[in-house]
Amino acid sequence: MKNQTALIVKTFFDVPTCTFTHVVYEKLGSHCAVIDSVLNYDPKSGRTSTQSADEVIEFIQQQNLQVDWILETHAHADHLTAGPYIKKHLGGKLAIGKHIQEVQTAFKSIFHLEDAFKADGSQFDYLIEANEELPLGNLKIKSLFVPGHTPACMAYVIGDAIFVGDTMFLPDVGTARCDFPGGDAKVLYQSVQKILSFPNETRLYMCHDYPPNEREVAYMTTVGDERKHNIHIHDGVSEQDFVSMRTARDAALEMPALILPAVQVNIRAGELPPKETNGVSYLKIPLNYL
Repeated sequence: MKNQTALIVKTFFDVPTCTFTHVVYEKLGSHCAVIDSVLNYDPKSGRTSTQSADEVIEFIQQQNLQVDWILETHAHADHLTAGPYIKKHLGGKLAIGKHIQEVQTAFKSIFHLEDAFKADGSQFDYLIEANEELPLGNLKIKSLFVPGHTPACMAYVIGDAIFVGDTMFLPDVGTARCDFPGGDAKVLYQSVQKILSFPNETRLYMCHDYPPNEREVAYMTTVGDERKHNIHIHDGVSEQDFVSMRTARDAALEMPALILPAVQVNIRAGELPPKETNGVSYLKIPLNYL
């Protein structure tokens, strides 16, 4: 894989949701992209706050960067996106993979959303096609369609790095679950193979880390390390073995703590549900469904 030009990655870690936000840019004063931002949410009170996003905004302003893209790898089930908040303060286009329409359709039904909610991706500024190239100053962003965790997951190839979203994690953590609506372990296996087909030295930037055995949190590994050491999908693991493992493992997992608020907000491109007649936004909790 040819390195178009040098890139710099500044990574932020949101501790409560174990989420990494990456700011990708070339140099001081250059164009940049923000990947997988976080809006803080307290499930006990239902209050949102912007501490994590404000740290990202402060860094971008300090580096005099111009935000071109605010990218989502998928509609997250473990945190709310701060995309609209960052866009309001810094500009840029809020973008996600085109197949978000499938996720919106599924969850519009699950949450019985208002008729006015359109499951067509129009809430986002831009819907990204598979293998599309997006400009980023002297850099280019190439989209890599990697469904399986959800039907709309995208990874982003920038220079000699790939931002993998929730397709896979550090080698000692493994791979993403596939039991959400539209998920498919067989499809995820094939998607991970796309990523692992890149050169061994390719850097892989994670969206999350859940370190076992008191290991320090880490946000980056390589294709070579994953191929050798990933506990779920290292070289030699067959598709059938992976699907069997993933299916059994997913059946024993609890739902993510924030899936109900997160998905409702994230399929709206980070906007809260429409305010009701009393001026308050409400989230829905489907009982005995998931």
